[in-house]
Amino acid sequence: MARAALTGTRIRARRAQLGLKQAELARAIGVSPAYLNLIEHNRRPVSDRLLAALAGPLGIGAEALAEGAEPALFEALREAAAAAPGAESDRIEEFAGRYPGWAGLLAERQGRITALERTIEALTERLAHDPKLSASLHEVLSAVTSIRSTAAILAETDDMEPDWRRRFHGNLRDDSERLAEAAEALVGYLDAGTETGLSSPQEEFEAWLAARDYRIADAEDPAPAHQTPKDPAPKDPASKDPASKDPTGAAPELASAASRALARGWLARARADAEALPLAALRSALAETGGDPGRLAERFGVPPLTVFRRLAGLPQGPGLVLCDGAGALTFRKPVEGFALPRFGAGCPIWPLYQALSRPGTAIRATLDMAGRVPRRFLAYAWCEASYPAGFDGPQVLEAGMLLLPAGAARAPAELPVGATCRICPRAECPARREPSILTDAA
Repeated sequence: MARAALTGTRIRARRAQLGLKQAELARAIGVSPAYLNLIEHNRRPVSDRLLAALAGPLGIGAEALAEGAEPALFEALREAAAAAPGAESDRIEEFAGRYPGWAGLLAERQGRITALERTIEALTERLAHDPKLSASLHEVLSAVTSIRSTAAILAETDDMEPDWRRRFHGNLRDDSERLAEAAEALVGYLDAGTETGLSSPQEEFEAWLAARDYRIADAEDPAPAHQTPKDPAPKDPASKDPASKDPTGAAPELASAASRALARGWLARARADAEALPLAALRSALAETGGDPGRLAERFGVPPLTVFRRLAGLPQGPGLVLCDGAGALTFRKPVEGFALPRFGAGCPIWPLYQALSRPGTAIRATLDMAGRVPRRFLAYAWCEASYPAGFDGPQVLEAGMLLLPAGAARAPAELPVGATCRICPRAECPARREPSILTDAA
């Protein structure tokens, strides 16, 4: 069992919280009060046997005593410390051990702040890149400009003929109705995005996947390995229930026909991937290959992007980003600490885009993701070219980037990346295409 430096501190804090005297706890676990005092002041190591004995009287798991606060708590506290100059970030574990309640409260508040920052970033990105929002605003401004121009003519022309005045009044009426309809449509669009968080078929499709943890059970073999041909029971309900054949039909996230089409296309692809890489065989191969996508692709005789999609669909699987030849992100499975833009392109330094310019070339890199608390990720990238219309048709490119948390060892060279230029704090990035909203404008 892992040992943190302040196991004794947590034992002392828990004992004090319960109102136990040191002598009482020492007697309960069969040690002397002097020895327990040394343990509580982190001057003696704690064995597994003693931790197990302490767990009962203290009413807490031995693992919690040994390792202290959860890693997520530490991470949130580090983010809070990074945002406050002068904070003693090297004493986070001591703070969490001595004041678990305050540590939890601070971590919860930091989580709330981070969520609000992500909302602001998403709204800013949406204002900059959402085509429907831009078109709606253009329609409103166009109607307002037309009304203002017509009103100015009527106000400044005293000797206008009655016929022309009636025409201008009619134009005012028509433009006013156009403005009301455009404003109503804009408000409805913004309300829909605010209430549901979904403003496009792509977002509805991604919400559908996220609700299923990016794993589509319908794509797997419906007949378990132990099932015999004489037992067709699992197939009978599907044959009677049309919705079971098409799981996209009754999904509440898929509100539009376009999003349902995206989901059906992904489902067909997932079924083909599951047939090429059966779950049992894939799990066995993962243990033997260490999860290297290239070795898995070679073993199963499939393209690396097939392996990428299959791995991303596993429980607790890695993150995945797919893009088309234009660089537009067509699929996002986020991973903690690696922000993905909802609209527009991502960071131009991502290996995803390097692969797009080098089809058929395997790229592996360690990424240093910008943020208050920098994160490191291991990225695998690959681009495939296809010719769906034949040799005389256009080349169609698709690139993918698999994202896994990097290990503790530092790589010889790391790529400094961000989410997208709009919200990246790296002011000196040579690939920057626009100023960031997170840095002061020069």
